[in-house]
Amino acid sequence: MELLYASCVGVLVTCGVFLLLRARTFPVVLGLTMISYAVNLFLFSSGRLTINKAVVLGTGADYADPLPQALVLTAIVIGFAMTAFVVILSIRGRADLGNDHVDGNLTRSKRKERK
Repeated sequence: MELLYASCVGVLVTCGVFLLLRARTFPVVLGLTMISYAVNLFLFSSGRLTINKAVVLGTGADYADPLPQALVLTAIVIGFAMTAFVVILSIRGRADLGNDHVDGNLTRSKRKERK
């Protein structure tokens, strides 16, 4: 199970980095989101992967660590706010520049039109 979990985190990070290197804003936003999902899964796995354990203290001898769960919930909220900010930033960049390239440079056809 640990190998499958680590593979999923690795695939999410790989796809996220690949999308971050694209020239358009929408794939960059998706890449950031995928990397934040991978970080959430990594944080969740830091509390050990256990099955059929109590979530809170006092209900059994074995219990799951609640700290990684709290960290993941906090990371989900922060990730949602970050995604909303980046989407608004990319919409504003497209409105100001007229295209959605990450580097902000105009294409050759747009340069010709402006001259």
